[in-house]
Amino acid sequence: MPAGLLASAQVAVPKYQGPLAAPATHETLPAPAPITPNGEVVEYPIVRVNDGIIDRGDYERAEQQLIEEAQRDHATPAELEQRKKDLLRDLIDKQLLLSRGKELDINADSELIRRLDDIRKQYHFDSMEALEKAIRESGISYEDYKATQRNDIITQQVIRDEVGRNLHLTAKMEQAYYDQHKQEFAQPESERLSEILIPTPDNPTDEQLAQAQAKADDVVAKLKAGAKFENLVKLYPDSPNPDKGGDLNADYKRGDGQLAKVLEDQTFVLKTGESTAPIRTREGFVIFKVTEHTPAGIPPLSAIDEQVQQTMFQEAMAPALRTYLTDLREKAYVDIAPGFVDTGASPKETKPVYAASTPPAAKKKTKKGRLDQARPGTPAATSTTPATAAAVTPSAASPAPVAASTAKRNSKPAKTENVAMNKKPRKVHREKIRYGQAPRNSLPVAPEETLASGSDQGPGAANTLPPPGAAIASIDQSTTTSDVDPLAPKASQGKTRFADRAPLEAKTKTAAKTLRTKQKAAATPPPLTAEEKAAQQVQNAPLGLRGDTATKKKPKKVKGAPKERIQEAPPTPPAPKPDATPIPPKSVRDNGEPVVTPPPSNLPPPATGTQPAAPANPAPAPQ
Repeated sequence: MPAGLLASAQVAVPKYQGPLAAPATHETLPAPAPITPNGEVVEYPIVRVNDGIIDRGDYERAEQQLIEEAQRDHATPAELEQRKKDLLRDLIDKQLLLSRGKELDINADSELIRRLDDIRKQYHFDSMEALEKAIRESGISYEDYKATQRNDIITQQVIRDEVGRNLHLTAKMEQAYYDQHKQEFAQPESERLSEILIPTPDNPTDEQLAQAQAKADDVVAKLKAGAKFENLVKLYPDSPNPDKGGDLNADYKRGDGQLAKVLEDQTFVLKTGESTAPIRTREGFVIFKVTEHTPAGIPPLSAIDEQVQQTMFQEAMAPALRTYLTDLREKAYVDIAPGFVDTGASPKETKPVYAASTPPAAKKKTKKGRLDQARPGTPAATSTTPATAAAVTPSAASPAPVAASTAKRNSKPAKTENVAMNKKPRKVHREKIRYGQAPRNSLPVAPEETLASGSDQGPGAANTLPPPGAAIASIDQSTTTSDVDPLAPKASQGKTRFADRAPLEAKTKTAAKTLRTKQKAAATPPPLTAEEKAAQQVQNAPLGLRGDTATKKKPKKVKGAPKERIQEAPPTPPAPKPDATPIPPKSVRDNGEPVVTPPPSNLPPPATGTQPAAPANPAPAPQ
């Protein structure tokens, strides 16, 4: 390779630099701007009621709807403010009722279809599709509209079943309520009208007016002649509700502005069933009939019975419903976000408590020991042998041996000292205990206590017992002095026999014999009378199917005698046939004369003047 190319190649190659010599440079991309600077979360749950929630959006929509209703009702600012305070309470009440409806398993699908059909008929829609289209065009979701209607149906049914059915209103309560609130049921003068309309054009001519006037006069003449108003209405289909007799479906009250002053002056002076003269209006000539007329004043209870019951029910329903909702709050889980207040809250509500879980404390391992081994840190158990048991028996005459043996026993090391010194304890063999024998090694020996001589005996006295398995010496109550040695051997006592008892005196024997005789006589039953003996013999006699079978004996079987079988017995002869009944002659059957039965042929003729005598040995009937 030429030298120039080699030099250019060397210059073109970059020189290696380590990471410490020249730090690498990193390009930083610009951070994107936040999408919503200083944004606020507007959709979040503000109330949790059991398994349902109320979002912030639900609350705001309910608040907007509340404002619109207050404007339609012309509510005052104070009333509007109070409604806003109770808005959250009403939402929680509705959620509680829906939760209760779910518990009662209420199905509102069929009632929802019926209600939607009623709404369609009310607003004169041809089909449900037309109703759905109208709801969507108004800016409301059709699914939300159906959900609202379904919730209303469920809440109304819960209130009716759980609260309304528990209200019991009687006739006596209704009469008392009517007497107390009579002035509230005072009504102005009102009437109910039916109408016949004879229409005229908008700008009628004199001839058209004359023709309409003539028709109206003809209707009035027919009414005066006795024609029915309902039949004449059907002749003029332009009249309102001709199928219902021209009823206007309204109660018109004097002075309320529903009727013009001219019409009020001509209709309120009439009685029920009377009609007016033809009256010209913009539509044409009208003829009114008064179907009902209510004078001003307080109506009787029978006339406003339903109104009084409805008013009483509404007044009793409000506190009962509030009590029921308060009870539901106390039994439900209600969690409200900070910043919102429930005006219907109860002080007995269960508030949720949030706490972190803490692990349980670790259990300390304790080393199990045996009954004959003391645990570390406890005093060592002491052992007592039969030899020392005799030495520590309480006695005022020998206090020195007791103290010496106690000191000697305390000076011995305990068997369980190795356990306290973390050494392997000695293995203890299981002891075999026989019936009636106390264990020797399985149970620890209790510490002994001693009392000074002359002290009272009682709780805590030196009541030293012998070691397990040793015989317990009997206490002799006769030896109370300290001179008697309790350890001295006692003289053996011989056996006593029944024959060695002291002989009884003669008087004692006679009295005992007399007593035994009296006891025997008292225990002996009195002798039986003759009747009792006869009854006893009858009761003891054997009974058979056909009398006394005691004397009947079966024939003895003879060896080799032929056997009698039922199949080999001769047949029984048949019974004789009865004599045929003679048939009376036709004259007797026709005339009904009595039939004389002839005597049997086998009897002899009766003797003259005497009664027939029965034969001594009547001949048997021929076979």
